[in-house]
Amino acid sequence: MQQKIRALDNILELVGNTPLVKLNKIVEGLEGNFYAKVEAFNPGHSAKDRIALHIIEEAEQKGILTKGSTIIETTSGNTGFSIAMVSIIKGYGCVLAVSSKSSQDKIDMLRSMGAKVYVCPAHVSADDPRSYYQVAKRLHEETKGSIYINQYFNELNIEAHYRSTGPEIWEQTNGQITHLVACSGTGGTISGTARYLKEQNPEVQVIGVDAFGSVLKKFHETGEFDSNEIYPYRIEGLGKNLIPGATQFEVIDEFVKVSDEESAHTAREISKTEGIFAGYTSGAVMQAVKQLAAAGKFGKNSNVVAIFPDHGSRYMSKIYSDAWMEAQGFLNDTVHEETPQIQVIR
Repeated sequence: MQQKIRALDNILELVGNTPLVKLNKIVEGLEGNFYAKVEAFNPGHSAKDRIALHIIEEAEQKGILTKGSTIIETTSGNTGFSIAMVSIIKGYGCVLAVSSKSSQDKIDMLRSMGAKVYVCPAHVSADDPRSYYQVAKRLHEETKGSIYINQYFNELNIEAHYRSTGPEIWEQTNGQITHLVACSGTGGTISGTARYLKEQNPEVQVIGVDAFGSVLKKFHETGEFDSNEIYPYRIEGLGKNLIPGATQFEVIDEFVKVSDEESAHTAREISKTEGIFAGYTSGAVMQAVKQLAAAGKFGKNSNVVAIFPDHGSRYMSKIYSDAWMEAQGFLNDTVHEETPQIQVIR
């Protein structure tokens, strides 16, 4: 009898169930056990696949999305790629308002996935009509039959990680996780994952990673939105110049801020020591782990899970480009090692 072909119905069946990988060389000398939840194993190479699929399928079930609909979203790049991928499989149009801070690699990838892309200036206030928030709202109003996902204020963003990322980490660590370290942008990843883990064990410590130039850390500590905290920074998908409704600050124990330069070099270090091709925000979360370890936050029995949300291929023209790094002043420090040069044999 002919055996059945073993194949997935489509690429969306690969979303989730990403591996937990023990970190070894990059954490030498640090007290504790360290693990990376490598979200680049999602088919769209980032944690955003989870929310794109969950939000779109919920909208379908509620009848909000129907044949011929157009999905509109604001994105720093990764969410947009995930939405474009899901839209292709399900037959929806995709229009994305993208921050100009997004790497050219990301923008090119979005276009290659059939999305219509509007690049908006990054360093304007959230209520500026040119901001990607306002552009997305305007496009939604102008586009008949469209839905605006609005990940920053969509509770389904949190629910996607509560249903998937949290349970996966709990199962993969056999409930032995002591610390979760995760970047906070929209806040959906850290909030949903943290909520699930704290329901299993309230003692799990949750540390959010913020960027210098963002308002999240101070807001968490004081309840104050301080516009004086806001200034341009380079890390994509981390930090915010507004307070996202998708961030549940009550399940986050503390925030730590990381710099553009150190995060970029740490991403490179992950690639060269662990063989994990890490994106900029993955470098940021690893940099936070280093800072926390240096501050004595972990003990020898700590089991620390860091969520690596993205893939290095999205940053070839940025952190993996020596020319870009040098232009930012990031290669002037002789402590940092440059990428090996290419030798052409003629």
